[in-house]
Amino acid sequence: MKLLMFDTTYFCYKTFSKTVETVEAFDREESITDSLVIFVNVENEDEVQKDKVVRKAVNNIRWLAKKADRNKVVLHSFGHLSESKSSIEFAEDILNTIKEKLTAKGLETSMTPFGYLLEFKIHVKGESLAKVWKSI
Repeated sequence: MKLLMFDTTYFCYKTFSKTVETVEAFDREESITDSLVIFVNVENEDEVQKDKVVRKAVNNIRWLAKKADRNKVVLHSFGHLSESKSSIEFAEDILNTIKEKLTAKGLETSMTPFGYLLEFKIHVKGESLAKVWKSI
């Protein structure tokens, strides 16, 4: 799994086109302020170590949320962080699992629409910890 984590003052997205046939068709536009935006690439090798990968992802995100003093997290499936990609079903499942665990830990967690290309605007803070990349 690869995580590209941003501490943002502003993140806005709009669905552009559906890329996964099995997901529900809809249009959505949303703006979120003062949150961590986490771009997640779920890799093929994650499928044999789901629990370990989920635990490490949750711990890394919680660490940054504490350092950045953020309570809101947005997860975004982003398959461009690695050449390795898991199955679509597994990626959606693991993102939902991470979301549930972060929520259970007290973080207000949402997810961009899975299976869609998005238009987005993002304002990332300038501090060093506002841009963190992790390979799990």
